[in-house]
Amino acid sequence: MRKFSFHSKTQRLCVLALMSAFALIIFTVEAQIPLPIAVPGLKLGLSNVITLYMLCTFSPVDALAVLAVRILLGSMFAGQAVSLFYSLCGGLLAFIAMAVFLRLSRFQNIWFAGVLGAVLHGVGQLCAAAVLYRSVYVFTYLAVLTFFSVFTGLLTGITAQLLASRNSSNNKEE
Repeated sequence: MRKFSFHSKTQRLCVLALMSAFALIIFTVEAQIPLPIAVPGLKLGLSNVITLYMLCTFSPVDALAVLAVRILLGSMFAGQAVSLFYSLCGGLLAFIAMAVFLRLSRFQNIWFAGVLGAVLHGVGQLCAAAVLYRSVYVFTYLAVLTFFSVFTGLLTGITAQLLASRNSSNNKEE
């Protein structure tokens, strides 16, 4: 998969700002979607599509910058300071796992990176909860969270794979 290269610092800043805005818009819209199942902490994780896309078409540093901006501003928009800690723990663990997997797989099976990221995001958030509540009993929730994370990760992973492959085919035409 061909990586995007910037021609100037200004172009890089503009593209990263746009990708951050896309991720924040998706995050905000997703927060308004009611889920048919009442599982505490469960979200679709649609803004992870942007993170996966960034990992596939930009540098890991650029992808991490967009993820950090989304987590920081998303937590500010949500108005809950504790959500920042949960999001950072889950987001960073998921990011590291997805980046390593994508690099080792040579950017094949992006859909699996989505599943891996979703599951480990939940693990990271449970680790944060274990620290905050000083209890390992929060991990009893891991099975439920993992079950739903596989489906939401598959959704975001397939979407990111389609987006990256479309971008790849557009680059070949140029």
